[in-house]
Amino acid sequence: MCGIVGYIGRRDVAPLLLEGLQRLEYRGYDSAGIAISGRTGALRTVKAKGRVRELEERIPKRFAGTTGIAHTRWATHGAPNDENAHPHLDADGKVAVVHNGIIDNASELRAKLTADGVAFASETDSEVLAHLIGRSQAETLEEKVRQTLRLVEGTYGIAVLHADFPDRIIAARNGSPVVLGIGEKEMFVSSDVAALVSHTRQVVTLDDGEMATLKADDYRTYTTEGSRTSASPTTVEWAAESYDMGGHDTYMHKEISEQADAVDRVLRGRIDDRFATVHLGGLNLDAREARGVRRVKILGCGSAYHAGQIGAQLIEELARIPADAEPASEFRYRNAVVDPDTLYIAVSQSGETYDTLAAVQELKRKGARVLGVVNVVGSAIARATDGGVYVHAGPEVCVVSTKCFTNTAVAFALLALHLGRIRDLSVADGKRIIAGLRKLPAQIAEVLADEERIAALAAEYADAKSMMFVGRVRGYPVAREASLKLKEVSYVHAEAYPASELKHGPLALIEPAVPTVAIVPDDELLEKNRATLEEIKARSGRILAVAHQEQEKADHTLLVPKNEAELDPILMGIPLQLLAYHSALALGRDIDKPRNLAKSVTVE
Repeated sequence: MCGIVGYIGRRDVAPLLLEGLQRLEYRGYDSAGIAISGRTGALRTVKAKGRVRELEERIPKRFAGTTGIAHTRWATHGAPNDENAHPHLDADGKVAVVHNGIIDNASELRAKLTADGVAFASETDSEVLAHLIGRSQAETLEEKVRQTLRLVEGTYGIAVLHADFPDRIIAARNGSPVVLGIGEKEMFVSSDVAALVSHTRQVVTLDDGEMATLKADDYRTYTTEGSRTSASPTTVEWAAESYDMGGHDTYMHKEISEQADAVDRVLRGRIDDRFATVHLGGLNLDAREARGVRRVKILGCGSAYHAGQIGAQLIEELARIPADAEPASEFRYRNAVVDPDTLYIAVSQSGETYDTLAAVQELKRKGARVLGVVNVVGSAIARATDGGVYVHAGPEVCVVSTKCFTNTAVAFALLALHLGRIRDLSVADGKRIIAGLRKLPAQIAEVLADEERIAALAAEYADAKSMMFVGRVRGYPVAREASLKLKEVSYVHAEAYPASELKHGPLALIEPAVPTVAIVPDDELLEKNRATLEEIKARSGRILAVAHQEQEKADHTLLVPKNEAELDPILMGIPLQLLAYHSALALGRDIDKPRNLAKSVTVE
């Protein structure tokens, strides 16, 4: 959600900022803007509703400067338009602010400022920051920003320019990511390393309640109370080329096609054949502590939640520990009982998902042990948890998650195997699961090789007014994730149900215009699932089955190679990613930037 880019150095700043904004387009946005500090220190701004290319077209030929900030906005307060786009200025035009997050007490602050004669130029909550900084009587820019942040309630990642302090940019974070890029006599700031890696791979990630002053040849970090902090740079493992399309038409297609390699990466170096287990060095959970776990609770949002459902089933089956998954956005509000014998696991692709991070913070406050399963090294959730597993999917640029979802499910299989072998899982079963894990990359490649047929089926079903997705036990999370993918990227309405629930109400929706996608693995529930197909067919419903063998009652069957029953869900979701992709393609959707959505949801 939203994107921040800032630069201070010796280079012409506008092209750098525009390049950075283009790198952040995948996050989801509806307007963009840029502010630069010219040689005299005066600020100049350009803003535009729409895409970064529309902003670029508005920038005048003479727009020189070596310091600037820029932003892509995802609307929360006020409609997407030029006025509501960032950066926002104070009344004198001396302060420019870009802001990610939500100021909860913006209405109250706005009313006080209006009563003092301030005229607002936008409907946004963010504009109050610019006016408060501009009206501060503090002598330094750092203190002006610090005074302002003491007045606000809510979440923010900000970057600030001031015409009277042209040698610096101030950044601050509370609940919304801010990353500093350390260059050679130049400094960067962004909400995402994607905007930085083509210029530097040395980064500093701010913590909540932390600020930074960036000058061309130096930076320093400190708390919002003024105490110095000692943030040291770390090296980003992803190169700039990782964010390129690599010859594909869309990032989504690229990321689907990368899954065989991505799964190989998450397995690499972790399998221990001698003891039929895996090494997960970042867990910080020894064998005695693992045996003391009486329950596992997995928290995530969207695709991360669905991967957590697969993870919960794997943990129950392999480790025989009661486990369940719950949306983090619900858990954080329901005053849940926090049990000292429960292991909590937070799942997030970005590691910055606000609802999940807030749940982690609440759990830590209550003394719980929390692990993280995340993709981004050094992200907020990775730092806030007691340990965890990195999924090593590589950068995922498309708004909808594909390869990261798959790698997260594989990471849960590794965790379940690790816990199982510490407890009661036999060596024979450990070897069986390891053999299945090793088969996954080749089997994923086999599924992807059937893309042409999947594309043809997607075109055939793309005219559906709605689709049902059903699965039983292991197949239900697959159905939920596939339903979400279709909704997200094609805008076709879809619902997912446990197959056993179909006759308890949803069967009323079945008709020829509402096809059903059924997950039908060859497992102990095969005949039960076939009975569900009979129910649908008896009501003239069209059926697309995802199965290990042709299904007689299905109109079409997408065949998936057989693995171990516990690992089959990982493979069965992949053809349905392609089904969603090609459905969206057939309908002419903006696949990498679905409407109303953002990649990293860092607000409530």
